[in-house]
Amino acid sequence: MTGTIVVAIILVVLVLIVIAKTAVVIPQQNAYVVERLGKYQATLSAGFHLLLPFLDTVRYKHSLKEQAIDIPPQVCITRDNVQVEVDGVLYFKVMDAERASYGINNFNFAIAQLAQTTLRSEFGKIELDKSFEERSAINASIVIELDKASDSWGVKVFRYEIKNIKPSDDVLEAMEKQMRAEREKRATVLTSEGYRDAAINSAEGDKQKVIKESEAQQQMQINLAEGEANAIVAVANATAEGIRQIAAVIREPGGEEAVRLRIAEDYLEQFGKLAKTNNTVILPSNLADVATMVTTAMTFMKEKPGGTTVTR
Repeated sequence: MTGTIVVAIILVVLVLIVIAKTAVVIPQQNAYVVERLGKYQATLSAGFHLLLPFLDTVRYKHSLKEQAIDIPPQVCITRDNVQVEVDGVLYFKVMDAERASYGINNFNFAIAQLAQTTLRSEFGKIELDKSFEERSAINASIVIELDKASDSWGVKVFRYEIKNIKPSDDVLEAMEKQMRAEREKRATVLTSEGYRDAAINSAEGDKQKVIKESEAQQQMQINLAEGEANAIVAVANATAEGIRQIAAVIREPGGEEAVRLRIAEDYLEQFGKLAKTNNTVILPSNLADVATMVTTAMTFMKEKPGGTTVTR
């Protein structure tokens, strides 16, 4: 009875071993590489699979998820011979489990080393001042180079991101001095440009002021000339109108006598003023003859400009 129990236990253990060797459950987003007697047999995807006991062996297990590995910091020399310490992060994914198993011994290590060497090469093409603004271009170049090499490894490189670019302390101090000097230079230039613009604006204002004043003076002279001309025309018109009215009055009955009386009064008034002065004046002999002087004035008044005489 005891021997039967032992045999049964041995059979159960053998069954469990066979099941463990033949039944494989693969999680989602994983791939197992199976070898039969040391030779590649198949790549198993997610699910339940049965293997030949003692013949088939799961040799490699790969995750098909996108992975990120840290690229350690390294010293790179830029085009202008400045040393900077650069690190980054690489994102990739296993696309072919068979090539990832047999194409290279350790694709994680290989990708990390290739990323470092490519990064050093890319930094050697640019100067330090442009390394910060060319990060996107450097990342893209590294991805292209890694993707070419990793294709035979069954790995697809999606992107590379530079995390830090750290120059040495001496370089940082020199960069700070340079930036400070550049800022002071820009401030000086802006100040001088401000003074220049202010001087230009002031000169332009003075110019406009002189122009406006000259235009105002010119307009004032034009207005004065026009006023004087209008005044002369008005006086001439008034004088002409007065002469026409006097001529019209003379032609009316009693008009000539009234004019004679007015001339006589003016004559006597002016003669009286002349007599009051203390100056010695030589006068014509007939100057005191009022009738003769009035007749002479009336004769002139009756004559027109063309030499004709006005008759009643």
